[in-house]
Amino acid sequence: MGLLAKIVKNEAMKSDPPEIYNWRVYVLSCSACFAGALFGMDTGIIGGVLKMDTFRKKFGLSHLNAVDSANLEANIVSTLQAGCFFGALVAYWFADRYGRRIALIICAIIATIGTTMQAASNGYLAVMYIGRLITGVAVGAASMLNPLYTSENAPRAIRGALTGMYQFFIVSGICLAFWINYANLLHQKGDAQYVISLALQAMPAVCLGIGMLISNETPRWLAKNDQWEKAASTLAKIRNLPIEHEYVQMEMTEIRENLELEQRLIGGSGFWDLQKEMWTIRGNRNRALVSIGLMICQQMTGTNAINYYAPQIFANLGIAGTKTGLFATGVYGIVKMVACAIFLVFVADSLGRRKSLLWTSIAQGLAMYYIGFYGRFDQPVKGAAVPPAGYVAIIMIFLFASFFQFGWGPVCWIYVSEIPSARLRAMNVGLAAATQWLFNFVVARATPNMMVTVGAGGYGTYFIYGTFCFAMCIFAYLFIPETKGLGLEEMDRLFGVVGNKFLDEENRVGSAGTV
Repeated sequence: MGLLAKIVKNEAMKSDPPEIYNWRVYVLSCSACFAGALFGMDTGIIGGVLKMDTFRKKFGLSHLNAVDSANLEANIVSTLQAGCFFGALVAYWFADRYGRRIALIICAIIATIGTTMQAASNGYLAVMYIGRLITGVAVGAASMLNPLYTSENAPRAIRGALTGMYQFFIVSGICLAFWINYANLLHQKGDAQYVISLALQAMPAVCLGIGMLISNETPRWLAKNDQWEKAASTLAKIRNLPIEHEYVQMEMTEIRENLELEQRLIGGSGFWDLQKEMWTIRGNRNRALVSIGLMICQQMTGTNAINYYAPQIFANLGIAGTKTGLFATGVYGIVKMVACAIFLVFVADSLGRRKSLLWTSIAQGLAMYYIGFYGRFDQPVKGAAVPPAGYVAIIMIFLFASFFQFGWGPVCWIYVSEIPSARLRAMNVGLAAATQWLFNFVVARATPNMMVTVGAGGYGTYFIYGTFCFAMCIFAYLFIPETKGLGLEEMDRLFGVVGNKFLDEENRVGSAGTV
């Protein structure tokens, strides 16, 4: 607790009892965050596999021209995102009806089936597509469920760090995937090179399933479903305090008051009741639109363009050879993982969400623009040594990865899971996750074509993504209020929904924190 208090600088850390920062809350978060590793492994594995000669021959890529090859690669990659989009949309219903924990266990089972199909596809594109689509449904659903599960279990003072662990597990999965591809290329022969890589995508799914089997349901879901005694005992266990402790009672009171207020405002809990509550109430509508905007911005940074197609991007910058490209990609993964860890430990709940988004927008844009200018004015020559400016461009790729992990990577997941009201949290996070996957699909599908059509070596691609990064700074400045250190039930006040004065607030303009 002493070390934690020195690292995390917010008011909640000063006032809340130290017992609540115990091992249980970290184990719960890590267990759920294997959903992030599943996302990261699927993202990282496929980019390297697509560049393996054995895979290209088996699936008919080797004899295609550059544009046709780019189209087929984009189809293989983006099939997963299509499944993710639908998985994120439908998961909120399962999460609300059956609980966050059960829904995550189902995701683990579905993901294992999908990855098995990918590994066993044996050159049949149809089987590969179906396997990636099935895996995508699980990955998309889990991407919505994990931040939801973690935010509803986490103490408010470290909620940012714990929810942001999802992003850390994503980049850890990506990093591990990059090195798995590199090791298989070095030490395996024939089809085993790509089959082992594809099969190992199931590893996080197995860990997620086991972790959820030994974890509890969230107290807020139990309370929402009128299991108040179990909610109180579960909360007391997570907080490592007696059930009668004033902190546990205070948190339970806040949950009860929040749920009662929401039920008074709208009444029913059916799909259309919740839709009405989300879109006709100004504070809820603002939160939904902010969540959508954040996820669009996250994807339009271009981060997944690099994640999916890193070997090709490094090749365009002058790094020759599949082995060298995969090694550089592995280093890129390590940079992302270390940067994300530093952010979660030292920044997420101290500097805050808003400032992190603002400065990283500018930094990401500058890095992208440098790479674009390098490609435009000093295009690397195939077979020639990489010039000094080229090494700087490669460093910019690594810096871009670091900047993303200090802002738009973890902060978006933290924010969209903590700002919704209790009744709408699953639906709001599901909407945000579906938006993320929709634009992830756009990036995955468009980037290969952009790299061969938008200027020599695709230099225009970097200007496009860099411009989006600069525009995101304006969005964050105008529309993103700070939420660090606030309890989940305090978000209503921040976004203009305050007790019985709600209807008055609806007709007022300029409430703090609204958009």
